[in-house]
Amino acid sequence: MTNRILIWLVAVFFLTTVSFAEAQQPAKLRRIGYLAAAKGPSPYFEAFRQGLRDLGYGEGQNLAIVFRASEDLNQIAALAAELVQQKVEVLVAQGPAAVRAARLATTSIPVVFGTSGDPVEAGFVESLARPGGNLTGMSFLALELAAKRLELLKEITPKISRVAILTNRTHPGEQSEFKETQAAAQALKISLSAHPVTSGAEFNGAYEAILKERAQALLTFPDAVTVAHRDSLAEFALKRRLPTMFGWNQYVEAGGLASYGPNLSDAYRRLAVYVDKILKGTKPADLPVERPHKFEFVINLKTANQIGLTIPPNVLVRANRVIR
Repeated sequence: MTNRILIWLVAVFFLTTVSFAEAQQPAKLRRIGYLAAAKGPSPYFEAFRQGLRDLGYGEGQNLAIVFRASEDLNQIAALAAELVQQKVEVLVAQGPAAVRAARLATTSIPVVFGTSGDPVEAGFVESLARPGGNLTGMSFLALELAAKRLELLKEITPKISRVAILTNRTHPGEQSEFKETQAAAQALKISLSAHPVTSGAEFNGAYEAILKERAQALLTFPDAVTVAHRDSLAEFALKRRLPTMFGWNQYVEAGGLASYGPNLSDAYRRLAVYVDKILKGTKPADLPVERPHKFEFVINLKTANQIGLTIPPNVLVRANRVIR
């Protein structure tokens, strides 16, 4: 009997020791790469990190994020290759340039993207429903918003008849967005003029052309080129007292008049869900590309006052956010 008790005590001690040792083992550190075509960490990156925290990930506990960013498109490719060499489990790409670089850098590591263009037209995925390959994520392009932006601009400034558009025709999906805007312009009896800007060097020329044709308002399609120069756009429009309409709230926060489009911070929080599913075994090819379902109308009342514009009350009351 004594021997049995002794054996039982030894077994209990052994199992307790093993369980305690296992409990002391640190959680597996999941390694994620984040590549941004930007100057550095942005609100989008912070929103993505918050999304991961909401899902139970803690940096330094069970998660490591290797962040790389550059506005130099030539450097983006090298940074993508560097993240691949660091053996990240998932690579998150912010912006079309980062997505292209990630796609060229690896065909095996899952890539989760956030892009303002059409990922099918850009060749990133086979279709939205069935991405195929190792890429999936979110597209912020919403063609149904193109007409609405022009309609809102007309409601804000009812007398306008000539609107200039800044557009990057090389941006995937922007041709379709322009066609939707043209159709709305015909219905509203507004004449449009398009001014291409594919780099910062082309903005001054576009500004001169807009002034020469005496445009009464300015509409800008959202993409990486124009958002990078949103301060310049706001300064130009304020100086010339031009009402402006944009696709993202970042332009309005920089001094633009109004925007109507997706909340990108919410979208980047959503990318964390993609990463979580992939880390748990889901293949990117099985995760459909999503588009935002939440849109917001933002008005900068301070800018309106500076250009001498009174926002109609029936328009102002519909804004989701008013910057005063």
